[in-house]
Amino acid sequence: MKLARILLASAAVLAMSLGSVQAKDTKKIGLAVANLQANFFNQIKQSVEDEAKKRGIQVVTVDAKGDGPTQINQIQDLLTQNIDALIYIPAGAAAASVPVKLAKNAGIPVVNVDRNADGAPGDTFLATDSVASAKAVCDYILRQAGGKGKMVIIHGQKGTTPEVDRSKGCAESLKANPGVKVVAEQYSNMWAQDEGFQIMQNMLQANPDVSIVFAQADALALGAAQAIKVANPSQKIVVGGFDGDTAALEALSKGVFDVTATQQTQKMGRDAVANAVKLVAGEKVPAVQLMDATLTTKENVAGFIANHP
Repeated sequence: MKLARILLASAAVLAMSLGSVQAKDTKKIGLAVANLQANFFNQIKQSVEDEAKKRGIQVVTVDAKGDGPTQINQIQDLLTQNIDALIYIPAGAAAASVPVKLAKNAGIPVVNVDRNADGAPGDTFLATDSVASAKAVCDYILRQAGGKGKMVIIHGQKGTTPEVDRSKGCAESLKANPGVKVVAEQYSNMWAQDEGFQIMQNMLQANPDVSIVFAQADALALGAAQAIKVANPSQKIVVGGFDGDTAALEALSKGVFDVTATQQTQKMGRDAVANAVKLVAGEKVPAVQLMDATLTTKENVAGFIANHP
């Protein structure tokens, strides 16, 4: 009995020792990004890599270029590279849960950023409170239009977390403004500027008297503003975006469009690394961590151009 107790005690000490070694060591993180053509995701990538470098952690980054099946293959490959944690921005809503399940089956903690996987969330989810921020943007553009007029909405990628939440937020604003009528809505595939241009061109042809546009990303808003400039309508068209992309903030300062919600992309990247390290160490973190975005107009944009949060 005495020998058994000694062996059990030794095993417990060894287990504690191994646990403490694991707690200290996050050597490599996999970063799976939806699409590095988007400035928003590039900002997060740069922040993740900068924060990891400060901590002496290697980052292996893969870019799905907006394609879900490609991303699944990329993450399968990442899981063979001895990563300690996965920071994951899903490339789309379809099959977004697959990489999370693959990582968890391999014992790898997952930090989801900006988009969560329906039915298989990561160990934690970091994002902007898109419902509240989209409501603020739509409140602003509806107020600028005098609370009445015809409105169009250019959605992001259908079914993704930000698209769903931004739609909810703007719907709350519309509910309080019965004088505004939504006359057209369309989804984009890549949240891209050329899509915004083409969609807005078509919307203007069908609805030449539209006066309000909510584009669910700044790239879409820039495309919409370009289409409006080409069409040269007689009426003022108020355009709202979302993200606080660096190029869009410069355009906003010049009056190209009217308002956006600036997300804390640098903080998202830093927090993603910090949460990955905590999860590897066995610490508990909140399941959902939402951040504020700041309503940004020509009046306050200079501060965000100088120092993006």
